[in-house]
Amino acid sequence: MPGLKELYHNRWVRFSFWALLYLLWVIWLGNWWWLFGLVVIFDHHITRKVKWLFWKKYYKEGEKRNWILDWLDAIIFAVVVVTFINIFFFQAFKIPSSSMESSLLTGDHLFVSKLAYGPRVPQTPLTVPFTHNVLPNGKESYSTLIQSEYRRLKGFGHVRRGDYVVFGFPDGDTVLAKAPADDYYMMARTVGRDYAIANLGPVIVRPMDKKDHYVKRCVAVAGDTLEIRDGVVYVNSEMQEIYPGVQNTYTVVTDGQRINPKNLERLGLNTSELWYDGNLPGYPAIPLTSSMLEEIRDYPNVVSVEENIDVYPPDYPDSYLTLFPFAEQFRWTRDNYGPIWIPAKGATVPLDIENLPLYSRLITVYEGNELRTAEDGTIYINGDKADSYTFRQDYYFMMGDNRHNSLDSRYWGFVPEDHIVGKPALIWFSSDRNKSFPKNIRWGRLFKFV
Repeated sequence: MPGLKELYHNRWVRFSFWALLYLLWVIWLGNWWWLFGLVVIFDHHITRKVKWLFWKKYYKEGEKRNWILDWLDAIIFAVVVVTFINIFFFQAFKIPSSSMESSLLTGDHLFVSKLAYGPRVPQTPLTVPFTHNVLPNGKESYSTLIQSEYRRLKGFGHVRRGDYVVFGFPDGDTVLAKAPADDYYMMARTVGRDYAIANLGPVIVRPMDKKDHYVKRCVAVAGDTLEIRDGVVYVNSEMQEIYPGVQNTYTVVTDGQRINPKNLERLGLNTSELWYDGNLPGYPAIPLTSSMLEEIRDYPNVVSVEENIDVYPPDYPDSYLTLFPFAEQFRWTRDNYGPIWIPAKGATVPLDIENLPLYSRLITVYEGNELRTAEDGTIYINGDKADSYTFRQDYYFMMGDNRHNSLDSRYWGFVPEDHIVGKPALIWFSSDRNKSFPKNIRWGRLFKFV
């Protein structure tokens, strides 16, 4: 009986194997036009009338190998395979900020599973391989010559409360060329649109699938009602689990001496981001988890530890212009926020001039309607008078675990379902930018499942 290797050398067996895999992929993709690809597979394995791998050289026995062509073949193969994996299965992602500390650390390199929630079919397919939206020189790495509608393939599940989620930054459709990481809309509200563009512009408009990627924890899903009371999250009136990595800032008063930096590092704190105020004396804002809080209280030179809780009116710069929905009548702060209902697909909400700030961006930007209000407060959607609206997709509320150092849904609102990219699955590398090699490598986090 022939072995598997000998069996695979049979061209009909090879064709059947790859045709079956390709057929399963087409069924998953749900686009039957791709069935024409079976013709290519048949010709490649059976008839061999067309040289589909036109760059690949087939050597005769004893012929000298051309290393340039061999390298070209390897590079093209790698680009095709890695691009296919990035689109449909996994994509690399780096934690750029401390908004998720102490759960995910700045410098963590993640593999993000797109199968967790289902991969999105590329809407902007003309993109330089191995880039997301910019080239090393800062120029855009994609072309909008071809654009397709949003579509998501079947995944293993849906976003749930408590999940880490990678998503496109909702406000990332417009960015400032000289400050692409900043929130353009927040700057327009706080310093003025003309000033922001004059000093940091021009503006760049990006397609939905080319927005910068963020990672946060989902704290409320579509249909939930969320409220934050003195820094504690409640969903549907029930207090939510306080995860081990969740931290708030505390005012730590000492006897006039600084806390030993080694003790702070042992706690997992980034000492370069801590500020000691000699007039206090102590630290006005140390981010602590519940376990870190208990430990720091036992330090001999610590006099008191008090949680920093924002009440209305909020501390600068958290004015109503920076907190969603950017309307003064809501009187919310980062620690006392809501209640706020998370829109769900198919759900209808009554509209009036008071609650319109909560939903206006969803109605216009995310769901593509024309919205205007008359001087008497009457609301018009697509030219028709409207006193309610039915949502066409689900939305989510995201927060960073580093609650006082995270720009999240409290600052820019809901995350649409079509912005969801995937779920972090594995930390394959991690480094501390504040240390030199090799001390900067966090060996204990390498190949750690999230």
